[in-house]
Order: sequence, then structure tokens, then C-alpha cells
Amino acid sequence: MRNVSKVLAGLVVGLILGATLTLAVQSRGEQVFDAPVFTPDVPTPAQTQPEAPATFLAWVPGGLPLGFTRAVAGLPAIDRVTSVAEDNVWMSRSWSRDGALVDHPARPYALPIDAAAVAPRSFGAFLPPPDRAVVAALADGEGVLGATSAALRGLGPGAVLAFQGGARIRIADVLPDELVGAAELVVSKETGGSIGVHRDRYLLLQPRGGGSVTSTDLRARLRPLLPADLGIYRRVQVRAPGETPFFRSGDAVLPPVMIKTLFGEFAARPSPGRPGYLDVDPAWVRTHIVTVSVPLLGRVTCNRALVPQLRDAMSSLDRRGLGGLIDSYDGCFAPKFVNRDPTAMLSHHAWGIAFDCNFSGNAYGQPPDQDPRLVRTMARFGLIWGGTFIVPDGNHFEYRRAPAPTG
Repeated sequence: MRNVSKVLAGLVVGLILGATLTLAVQSRGEQVFDAPVFTPDVPTPAQTQPEAPATFLAWVPGGLPLGFTRAVAGLPAIDRVTSVAEDNVWMSRSWSRDGALVDHPARPYALPIDAAAVAPRSFGAFLPPPDRAVVAALADGEGVLGATSAALRGLGPGAVLAFQGGARIRIADVLPDELVGAAELVVSKETGGSIGVHRDRYLLLQPRGGGSVTSTDLRARLRPLLPADLGIYRRVQVRAPGETPFFRSGDAVLPPVMIKTLFGEFAARPSPGRPGYLDVDPAWVRTHIVTVSVPLLGRVTCNRALVPQLRDAMSSLDRRGLGGLIDSYDGCFAPKFVNRDPTAMLSHHAWGIAFDCNFSGNAYGQPPDQDPRLVRTMARFGLIWGGTFIVPDGNHFEYRRAPAPTG
């Protein structure tokens, strides 16, 4: 597996730190990020042009309930809506436009790819006019790469991606990450079904009334449309233009393609006989996962690139006499799907960039109970707290950004 270059990692850090971008930001014609440095096989995405209507994001934990999209589209307040499916799929090979083999993970492993699937015609209405040419290509079974995905792979138009099950997808274009929700690959819903993209995860919608509508307004209108039997998942997150870096479900955390560029891309497979878990290529584990001693936590197994931040955060607590805020350390590297559900996306524990502590009183879905001083310290060192997630995960912290400058 190729190592991610420092140049690409720098690109992603810049994206994360400077991202006040959304489809609506793009529509106002603002510069959202500097174009990445592509290999000769990867063209710079075309510049987009103004697109007047403000686009909002709406998503539900675990995916959109059956009939939810239609119900939202039927609201008088909604002018336009499209649903986006997204799942982890398994890529076995890729070739450049000239036929050179690029990605070739050793069997039985494959590369997990964050793939989105759209209805081309309705999705196209949310793209700036110059980018709508991809609609025909998507309808014809071709795919689109996000800009960071293209740079990570070193691929562009004309490349071919092969997936487990035999499907092959030719790449028609590369679009800026903010237009594709930072997905690695976008295909039509028909094509997505052939590679394993099935679950609608989020909506893009444009309300009537323009600038007078807020995310709070829309959230209040959408929540009554959710089935009563969703339990702790009967929640909807709505984001207005400028409120989130990328329009996608689970938008509070980094998209997989960003994690790959910062912490390495692994090949893996669903673990035979252990639903919800992964077998990760041992070569990747040897390179990226380490077991070290960390103040207050003891022996920790996680991604070697996270160790300095984690160690500095815990040392800071210790120096200030706040070591008692850590009652228990409950794990970091754990190759699995979210909540050990094989239909979910990959857990960020699979990269070893998330860790759990103080599980007692902070179980998933329950009101979180971490000391605010612990939460503030973790945030200062770039670690986001799961207690702020739409479904609270109070024992969970994970990498979100580089540490805040000191001094």
C-alpha cells in the first residue's frame, strides 16, 4: 500500500482548518480551498459558477427511514430535494486511464471506499451549471471522484475501478470535495446497487423563502416526519449554508478520505465469523498501529500519528492535578464498523484515531457525563467529544484537527 505523501496530508489539514464551505458557499462564488497538486493523470476540477438557491443538509442517524424523503419533498416549505445513499464498498483493483495498474491490495484484502450514490437528474439540480455535464455520465454508469480521493489515488478521468463482485466503473470526472460531500466516489443509485451502496443517508434540500429560512426552522418541520419507533435515532440534523464543512451524514467528524490522507489507508475485509468486525492487512497494522505508555491511560494501542496529541493531552491533565478525571481507559484501535453493525460505515476506531474513557455513566445513546474540564482539554488538543454528537457517545473522543497553538 502506498504511503500518503506529506504534501497531500498538508492539503487535507488546510482543508480542515479553512473549511467554512458548503454547496451554498460554492454557489456564492467564493474560493473554498486551494486546488490540490495533482499527478499528471488527475486534472484540476473545473471552476464552478454562482448558483442562487441556498442548499441545506438533513440527515438521520443510521440512515433515512423509508418514506422520509418523499414526506420531506411534500412539505410546502420545500422547493427541491434529493437523497444521497452512502456505504462502504470494497475496491479490489484500479487502473489509470492508460491502463497501468495502480491499486492492487493483496488478496483476500480490498480497499474500503466511501461511495455515494445519487439520482443523477435530481442531484444535478444541486450542482453549479458548469458541473452538470456529469449527470449524463452518472446515468450511463460512470463515476465521479472527489478531489481529495483523486489525489490520494493518483487517478482521474478515464481511470477504472474494480470492486468485489466483479463490477467495474470508469471515472468520468473529478469534482471538488464540497460538491460531493467529500465522498471518495459518486455513482448513480443503479450503479451503486451493483457495488453495495444501498442506504440513503442524507438529503440535500432547498427551501422556499430563500434567506429567511434557518436550520432550526427546518429541523422543527422535519422531525415530526420521523417514525415513532426509531428510539434514540429519532433525531434529524439540519445544517444551513456555512454551518458545516461538508454536506454528508455524520458531518461532525472527518470524512474517511480525509482520515486516509492523515493516518494511512488500509486494506481489509469483513472478518469471517465475526459480523461487524474487520481483518486489517497486518502490514498496515505494523506500520501505523503502536502500543505505547500514555500518562493516566497506561498502555494504549492506537495510530502512531495520534500518540503525540494523546500523550500531550493527558500530560496536560496530569500537570494541572486533573488526573482524577480519568476513571477508566476503554480502548483505542478496534477494527470494526460503527456499533459493530456491518451495514454501517467504518468506525474511526479502525484507524486507531478514537479512544474511549470513563464508560460508566457515558454509554452510547445516554445523557453524557464527562467533566467539562476534560472535554475542554481534549478540544484544545484537537480531540472532539462524542457527547456532542446527535446521538451522544459520551465515553468517546476522536481526532478532529491539529492541536490549538500554544503561547
